[in-house]
Amino acid sequence: MALKAPASANTPTVSPRLVWLAVAGVIAVVAVLAASAYGGATLPPETRDPGSLVRWGYGIAQTLQNTAAAATIGALVFAACIIPPALRGPGRGNPGRRGPVSAAVEHPAFTRIMVLASTASVLWTLAAMAVLVFSFSDITGIPISGSSEYASQLASYITELPTGTAWLWVVIISASVSTLTFGLRSRGGLAAAALLSLAGLLPMILIGHAAGGADHEQAINSLGLHLVGVCLWLGGLIALTVGGTAFGKDTAAVLERFSTLAGFAFILVVASGIINAAIRIDLPAGLASPYGVLLLGKTAAALVLGAIGLLHRRRILPQLSLKSGPGTHTRLLWRFIVVELLIMGAASGLAAALSRTPPPGGEDIRPALTPAEILTGYLLPPELTAERWFTVWRPDWLWIAVAVTGAYLYLRAARRLRVRGDTWPWARSLLWLTGLAALVFFTSGGPSVYGRVLFSAHMLDHMALTMIVPVFLVLGSPVTLALRTLAPRHDGSRGPREWIMVLVHSRVAAIVTHPLFVAANFAGSIVLFYYSDAFGFALREHVGHELMTVHFVITGYLFVLSMIGTDPVPRRAPYPLRLLLLLATMAFHAFFGVTLMGSTTLIQSDWFTGLGRGWGLPALEDQQMAGAITWGIGEIPTVLIALGVAVMWSRSDARETRRTDRAAARNNDADLTAYNAMLARLEERSTATDRTHDRAN
Repeated sequence: MALKAPASANTPTVSPRLVWLAVAGVIAVVAVLAASAYGGATLPPETRDPGSLVRWGYGIAQTLQNTAAAATIGALVFAACIIPPALRGPGRGNPGRRGPVSAAVEHPAFTRIMVLASTASVLWTLAAMAVLVFSFSDITGIPISGSSEYASQLASYITELPTGTAWLWVVIISASVSTLTFGLRSRGGLAAAALLSLAGLLPMILIGHAAGGADHEQAINSLGLHLVGVCLWLGGLIALTVGGTAFGKDTAAVLERFSTLAGFAFILVVASGIINAAIRIDLPAGLASPYGVLLLGKTAAALVLGAIGLLHRRRILPQLSLKSGPGTHTRLLWRFIVVELLIMGAASGLAAALSRTPPPGGEDIRPALTPAEILTGYLLPPELTAERWFTVWRPDWLWIAVAVTGAYLYLRAARRLRVRGDTWPWARSLLWLTGLAALVFFTSGGPSVYGRVLFSAHMLDHMALTMIVPVFLVLGSPVTLALRTLAPRHDGSRGPREWIMVLVHSRVAAIVTHPLFVAANFAGSIVLFYYSDAFGFALREHVGHELMTVHFVITGYLFVLSMIGTDPVPRRAPYPLRLLLLLATMAFHAFFGVTLMGSTTLIQSDWFTGLGRGWGLPALEDQQMAGAITWGIGEIPTVLIALGVAVMWSRSDARETRRTDRAAARNNDADLTAYNAMLARLEERSTATDRTHDRAN
């Protein structure tokens, strides 16, 4: 295997040639062509043939688009979180300073990665444009041509059909990211560009096979998690290969950080892939179909890659930090990385072919959909009973992934504290886990399922996500735990600890955690949400539903944090103001609840009257029940928070008293003595004034 010689004494002894990236690309193209030919045999015979250019070019363009998107995301994540932006050493400036780094001190690896980000984002834009055209011809069966009729039909496809609109958004987002990569060098800007590039995956998620699945919403969630994991993994591997020898003495640290990221991505890819496969096909019978065979091939590639990554972390990476004889281990590491890259190329080709292969039974359409299926995509749940609050479930894999990740990271951090001899209250861990369990229940359990068909159930779910779940999460003090366990970096790059500190001390945090803003948002957003089309958007669209959940949880978390939280915030209100804000929000919620109870106008009437529900209260009475829930149940957590504020106020006064007593003990009541002396002087002065006045009379 050809390996590149080092550039200097400070660089690793070997590095893979960039030609292996091209080889991996060729493997991906071959894989997608072969797999497309195999999977295409399942297409119905009446499908119109758009020509050989579309038939073969579509898969290649899709592979390029997927790979370029992953490379862009991986490069931006590397630049923002993994690579030091500047060289260290005498005369190199301060790599830890904020803002952009001048070209004179820019780290060579950082320069390479930014070139990769710019190149890959341009390729992503061009490939997405090609996929946009190819997808139109593939769907309509019309060969690509330069005629005005073809252009007119293509324009209608882009503006009127969801698939065309989605690919247009991919082109817009990728072009925006490409523009940013040519001008940005600050780590904050690069992090924002990385988030924007991840947002470019959303249109692809919504138009994939998952969008037409039986459990389409959860298939979309699992597909989204899958794509995020793949892009972090494949994109990071490409960035690692491009960096090569330029990492220099930072090679071991960079590889260690990428290994952690790749391990997380591997778990995300495998778990979400299994979930999505279980939703898309019948197991194990469906594995014998062309779709199942391609899926097995992709799964096998992922497992082999995971095994190689585990070998990196357990056997090779620990040897790289040794001062003597690292050359052999470095050479072996880069060879394994080349193998990973080649296997990843094959997996990318299989993924592109898989996206164009219909799953078994995917073409079957039910002859008649119920009203509930037309509106929600699901059958109407059975009549609500007390038992079904807890027995009816529809897993929301996005929030389950958030909860599992949050529980693992929290318990790992608490264990790390105990191992080094520090203490962390077990009650906080229990509160945090309780909050995550409640989050899963209220996003996947009965309140969430029935919240799509009953306004009262929706309001119960809303109040729980806003006022119950955040209480437990805030009392877990996750930010304090993270700051106590995460090690700071000293090479100028920003890891999790540095990003937490940046966010805590940012101007945005100062605004969104300001007591007045938090209270206004907590009280006012409920009116803006329900008396605008935002509520309808959350009911009709899956993205709207997830954004609604994010808003509820974050709004409640910030409010509770400002009241009884112990995690650091830029500004915290004094205790009297906290109680005043609590009373104001309590009164506002009560007013909103009473308004709903007395309303004779049904909110989102087309939705709640069009579900075909024959059980439970009529829609208007159910809405009035929702008002009673807002007024009654919503006030209980507020009262408990008020008690928490009162307890914290009392403890604060007690601590201040003890502090004053200790200070008095140290200086023999010097403050009290000085105060008494001042009073004595004032008394003497007053007496002298009275005597003078008496003599004058």
